[in-house]
Amino acid sequence: MSDDNPHSTNGSSSRNWLTNIVNKFKGEPQNKEELSDLISDAEERELIDPQTKEMLEGVMIVSDMKVRDIMIPRAQMKTIEIDETLTEIVPMMIDSGHSRFPVINEDKDHIEGILLAKDLLYFGFNPETTFDLKALLRDAIIVPESKRVDILLKEFRQKRYHMAIVVDEYGGVSGLVTIEDILELIVGEIEDEYDEEDTENDNIRPLNKCTYSVKALTSVEAFNQFFESTFNEEESDTIGGVVLRAFGHMPDTGEKVTIDNIEFEVTTSDKRRIVQLKVYLPELEN
Repeated sequence: MSDDNPHSTNGSSSRNWLTNIVNKFKGEPQNKEELSDLISDAEERELIDPQTKEMLEGVMIVSDMKVRDIMIPRAQMKTIEIDETLTEIVPMMIDSGHSRFPVINEDKDHIEGILLAKDLLYFGFNPETTFDLKALLRDAIIVPESKRVDILLKEFRQKRYHMAIVVDEYGGVSGLVTIEDILELIVGEIEDEYDEEDTENDNIRPLNKCTYSVKALTSVEAFNQFFESTFNEEESDTIGGVVLRAFGHMPDTGEKVTIDNIEFEVTTSDKRRIVQLKVYLPELEN
């Protein structure tokens, strides 16, 4: 039985609202670029506010993304060992501030299930009760790295779960993704009392030893500090600007360019900007 009961939503009102905007203009958009232009035009005419424009653009971005682009990498996963005791688990939960934790056996490739923090409340009020971690586990939902983010969001809503374990093509665990990760792409950062103040390095996430997911708006200074690179901070303010200059045109999703021995792949872009990059560092010789 699921613990999550999100409010039921009806997409018809949102579609009708967007249709009303479209109908205010001659013709209908034939592709995403024209739709993006229409949304920008709607903001300029004050039919929608800037926040609404950003959310609509976020929805369009999500439709082009794969789970691998937004997942929390394996190295950053907060997990619990199957043989840990209640006194070992609770302090870690409090420190992390998370509400769901993958429970592993031996290593992160062996996920036994998902533990919800709220399921431990009973033991706080009934300390004499025997603690059995295995009996508390919920099934772990497994999704491939290549799954489309918009499809996963639909499954999150329909099946009422909030977390999925991400696996690579060989079946190894490569990370995890939550419904919050997807919603933040649409509505912006969702912060709570446990979130620490953001730093620019939060824009850089390791995917493996030599591959990173980097937001295009990361400053060149922050990028240089993190990767010990020497890109010119005067020519461009952001790493997206550096990459754009190297291409010489607005690149499509999937295009790659190598600059100073570092390969950049555009993982998300629209007609006006690069949104997300994948950075490949050269393999270090042993």
